[in-house]
Amino acid sequence: MPSILPSQSLVTALQLGQLLKAARKRRKLTQAAVAARLGLSQNRVSYLEQHPDDISFKQLLSWCAAVGLELRLGERASLDPAHKTEW
Repeated sequence: MPSILPSQSLVTALQLGQLLKAARKRRKLTQAAVAARLGLSQNRVSYLEQHPDDISFKQLLSWCAAVGLELRLGERASLDPAHKTEW
């Protein structure tokens, strides 16, 4: 039975890349296997894991499905104006 992991908040694109890579590895999927599911090359998957700001929304949804992630959006607990994000 697979373990249920807690939700993770993402604030930066780099965190997204790390999460996608970690989810792929937890599922024991190679970059080539994910690439085949997404209709991309293995090189492109490698690039997108390192440069997640280049992932299209459509690719992100497909990628989440391929590695068993669910995408949710919600308001942050606190909106500190001093906290800057990269986006």
